[in-house]
Amino acid sequence: MPEIFVLLAESPAFFVIFVFVVSLMIGSFLNVVIHRLPIMMERSWKREYHAYFHPDDTANAPDDTTYNLVKPDSTCPKCGHQIRAWENIPVISWLALGGKCSACKTPISARYPAVELLTALLSAWAAWHFGFGWQGITAALFTWLLVSMTFIDLDKMLLPDQLTLPLLWIGLLLSLNHTFVTPQDAIIGAAAGYLSLWSVYWAFKLLTGKEGMGYGDFKLLAALGAWMGWQHLALIILLSSVVGAVLGILMLSMKGKDKRQPIPFGPYLAIAGWIALLYGQPIADWYWGLMLP
Repeated sequence: MPEIFVLLAESPAFFVIFVFVVSLMIGSFLNVVIHRLPIMMERSWKREYHAYFHPDDTANAPDDTTYNLVKPDSTCPKCGHQIRAWENIPVISWLALGGKCSACKTPISARYPAVELLTALLSAWAAWHFGFGWQGITAALFTWLLVSMTFIDLDKMLLPDQLTLPLLWIGLLLSLNHTFVTPQDAIIGAAAGYLSLWSVYWAFKLLTGKEGMGYGDFKLLAALGAWMGWQHLALIILLSSVVGAVLGILMLSMKGKDKRQPIPFGPYLAIAGWIALLYGQPIADWYWGLMLP
């Protein structure tokens, strides 16, 4: 076994620090995912629509230049200054630049270092909780995917299949060696998670004629069910409702916030799912201890 793995296994502190540093870099990449993935999806939809309905209209074809998670290189949206390597060090570069572009001094949103730091802190927390091994390593991956989905949904009211489906399949595959739950619990959890919100969606739509949530929410809860089994689905929904109530009130109380504006449910599911992965069983035991003295 390589010495690095021996050190990670034998030193919990080193493992947590290692996950923190790696997750800082992952957080920087997640900022790219959060910004570019919705644009990539929109461009793809436009190309598919045009190819299907207007195949002969090449003059008005959508822009087909390369745009993905790697190209084009990151630049300042104001002046076009290409971000150099030293300007892209997670958190540190933002602080060193004073939160401004080095060329035109346009302010850079504090959300970029916030996403990086949040990703690192939550991943390190998960690593500390589970320790070195499959649970600790995959819990960090679980965190990365949830962070990206949370901010995309906040920005665009969208939970991309490119993120929800890999989370689902990874959870099902991990159940094969009982990393968190058994295969039976994972399969039932995935199916029950999807169908529970699907049923609520259609009941609400039939009663009101309105859509209360999107299909991405169904897939996200299915993925959470695959990771934690059907036993924690009720807890996740309860926690997401509590988180949603608290954060929803805060958002609606903000100056200028339109109370009729839809609020994404995905971030609440993601927060609840992360809490449930780490502390679902203690919370459930505490709850039933209150209900059944």
